Amino acid sequence: QVQLVESGGGLVQAGGSLRLSCAASGRTFSDYAMGWFRQTPGKERQFVAAISRSGGTTYYADSVKGRFTISRDNAKNTVYLQMNNLKPEDTAAYYCAARNGVVSSIVYVRRDVYPNWGQGTQVTVSS
Repeated sequence: QVQLVESGGGLVQAGGSLRLSCAASGRTFSDYAMGWFRQTPGKERQFVAAISRSGGTTYYADSVKGRFTISRDNAKNTVYLQMNNLKPEDTAAYYCAARNGVVSSIVYVRRDVYPNWGQGTQVTVSS
């Protein structure tokens, strides 16, 4: 199993930016495709962004496209989510997830295919 720890959440005004980090340990990080999801109380965890093992393929939810950027540094065992032009509706707990990827260029967007999850970091955007 790979262990995941998110950081970088906080309180920001609408229009501001945050960068989330997810540090991985326990396995070879470059073997894992990574994803970011978010969840608000009483709702299901939703897909935000995903990146392939190699970092060459990314995919975004329509709601964040053009504002958020997912990236990874395999040398640092870390995946990032740069969030710009934040909106109050982006308020949520953000979770990173990892899945062992057989093909280096594939991304995964379904929540149920990720077996490894971090504990989450809260992002609050004030209007």
